Amino acid sequence: MQKQHHYSLAIQWTGNNGSGTDAYTKYERSHTISAPNKVDIFASADAPFRGDITKYNPEELLLASLSSCHMLWFLHVCASAGVVVVNYKDNATGIMVQHENGSGEFSEVVLYPKVVVKSLEMIEKVQNLHLQAHEKCFIARSINFDIRIEGVCTAL
Repeated sequence: MQKQHHYSLAIQWTGNNGSGTDAYTKYERSHTISAPNKVDIFASADAPFRGDITKYNPEELLLASLSSCHMLWFLHVCASAGVVVVNYKDNATGIMVQHENGSGEFSEVVLYPKVVVKSLEMIEKVQNLHLQAHEKCFIARSINFDIRIEGVCTAL
């Protein structure tokens, strides 16, 4: 039997400077993402789309979702396989292609996890565990573009 998990959040546009969207250049793209019992996320469009560079944009949040989901699954499969991870950091990158008509899509994301494991003999298992994590990641399974994992693993 399949389980269903339901998610909800609220988006509130905060960029009305008094005249709404009466002109493309007169309103801000700022908005707040909120959910019960969680810290608000202040967001905007990316700078090329008249956004506030001090706030997260949807493209960064997509990248963060992929990176976070991979990390959480990786830690899970490592724990199950007896691989003790003591540190994990990812510097993920993504490429979005914008078309002449303004539309666009991501063409790729690359995750660069830097993993530190407890002992040298655990290193050889890590690459396979990254593949297992990628196969299980809910977000990656929902994406229609390439996601590469170029991890580095060291031991204490």
